[in-house]
Amino acid sequence: MIQLLTPTHWKDYELIDCGDFEKLERFGNTILIRPEPQAVWNKTLPASEWQRLHHIRFKGRSATTGEWLKKDQKTPDRWHIEYKNKEAAIKFRLGLTSFKHVGIFPEQAVNWDYISQNVKRFKTPEPKVLNLFAYTGGASLIARAAGADTTHVDSIKQVVTWANENQEISGLKDIRWVVEDALKFVKRELKRGKKYNGIILDPPAYGNGPNGEKWKLEDNITEMMRDVTQLLDPEEHFLILNTYSLGFSSVIVENLIKSSFPQVQNLEIGELYLQATAGPKLPLGVFGKFHKIKSN
Repeated sequence: MIQLLTPTHWKDYELIDCGDFEKLERFGNTILIRPEPQAVWNKTLPASEWQRLHHIRFKGRSATTGEWLKKDQKTPDRWHIEYKNKEAAIKFRLGLTSFKHVGIFPEQAVNWDYISQNVKRFKTPEPKVLNLFAYTGGASLIARAAGADTTHVDSIKQVVTWANENQEISGLKDIRWVVEDALKFVKRELKRGKKYNGIILDPPAYGNGPNGEKWKLEDNITEMMRDVTQLLDPEEHFLILNTYSLGFSSVIVENLIKSSFPQVQNLEIGELYLQATAGPKLPLGVFGKFHKIKSN
């Protein structure tokens, strides 16, 4: 059964509307207009309402970069928001980057709930969690806040520094920060005989390691899955694979997981989306996840 999942209780985030390759969204009290390649349909709200509501709009200069246009120059470039569920609460420092990102992918809140629920359910004291392609650390923060011994791996030093800032404003400490190519790190951990109770992967379609290593999702994901599943603690574990690639379906993710980990239990697959207040659903990637809890 393919699931469709969206965050349902995030007060500091709201997708207001989307369409015509844009999205209108609220982060805390700040409302942004950003490009959205998936939003191929028409907007629900009139252009006048988009113009009235937004504080800042991103104007692209190329496929990857652009500039932010403020209606009021007093609107800050940086601000904080919070995410809270039954198990934990975390905070993020958001900021206007030249790549249209602000430091968070809101749909991932669905996966954060899965992480904190499993960390709390585990019989293992202070379970070990590994977050790969970890960006600004939402999954790392929620795992640590729920009580996990957490390792955060990303190839870009600046976003690891950003994640550390998020750790500080969340009142957390002792996340292990690693700036390295994710596949290289996993292979080294295998040689060391390390085991983890939880592993999160949110790989990009394309990427580069700190030493020029090349990552291409369809070329490298099978090898990565084969290796990371060997790092899972056999008695108690969870794994989340999330992909944002137009060519990947949840059935592909299901096949990847089953072929690399035939003993999988409690497998769930599906699609993440954001529900716009105005009506449309915005698809934002596919996922596969599974867990195993000790019986005693």
